[in-house]
Amino acid sequence: MDVVSDAISVVHLGHPSSRRLRIGGSWCTRLDAYEGAGFHVVLQGGCWLLPDGGEPVSLGTGDAVLLPHGTGHVIADAPVDAGAAARAVPFERWIEESGPRSRAPGGRDGTDMLCGKYWLDCSRMHPLMTELPEVVHLPSRVGRHPELRAAIELLAGELDQRRPGSAVALPNLLDLLLVYMIRSWMTETTTGVWAAALGDPVTAAGLRALHSDPAAPWSNERLAAEAGVSRPTLARRFTALVGRPPMAYLTWWRLILAAGLLRDTPDTLATIADRVGYGSPYALSHAFQREFGTTPGRYRAETANRTLENGQL
Repeated sequence: MDVVSDAISVVHLGHPSSRRLRIGGSWCTRLDAYEGAGFHVVLQGGCWLLPDGGEPVSLGTGDAVLLPHGTGHVIADAPVDAGAAARAVPFERWIEESGPRSRAPGGRDGTDMLCGKYWLDCSRMHPLMTELPEVVHLPSRVGRHPELRAAIELLAGELDQRRPGSAVALPNLLDLLLVYMIRSWMTETTTGVWAAALGDPVTAAGLRALHSDPAAPWSNERLAAEAGVSRPTLARRFTALVGRPPMAYLTWWRLILAAGLLRDTPDTLATIADRVGYGSPYALSHAFQREFGTTPGRYRAETANRTLENGQL
């Protein structure tokens, strides 16, 4: 696994949801904040997005927008101000009231768009995910992000006409869309810490090694040899870009993986300890409580309850 894949996988829960809308006339709807990430892709026409606490964003044909922290927002056919936002109809009620209009062709002046959500465990986010801005706007530009454009076209086709295998194709295409949107942002950002870390050959080599085999008996010397540099060079560059020394990052990442295994598997604490590089269940439990302020057993129970509350079995 690479760092970006790991950062997404460790917080990804359940199955994503999506809907294709073809809307005509005047409309304004609100999506409240939620625990996860949302997206909109405009296939035809245009609309406006107003995130809570942010500035309006104009979306044109081919534009994609990701809200990686589940920020509440309003989308509408026209520019949105505070007054229009206050009158926005809640999304689910708007869909019910729109009825056939939300599925019928919008016409020349209508809007054709994809809307979707990913449910994420926001309590254990990788810093690569936390540094994403509240709104990631990816305007359509000729020749830019061809993989993202291809994924959008495939997803639109599956939503437009359900065919054999759609039940498998749709969630996988939605997951692919999330990866491509994050990857596209990383290629365009000039300020992202993690884009810089993954662009530095020494730091990237160290991160790849740790993520490839987190349970291995890593040391600063062994990791420096893997990266092909001296131990001081690795420590200096890794710490400057990642924000913590290599072994501190490894300890944190092992505990994040342990949290994911507690949440997603019935494995015993001994099995999990072995999988993430701890010599005993006691050692893992002690480190887990120090990092997260709760025991592995309580964490497992709490996340199981939250899963049930969100309707994900």
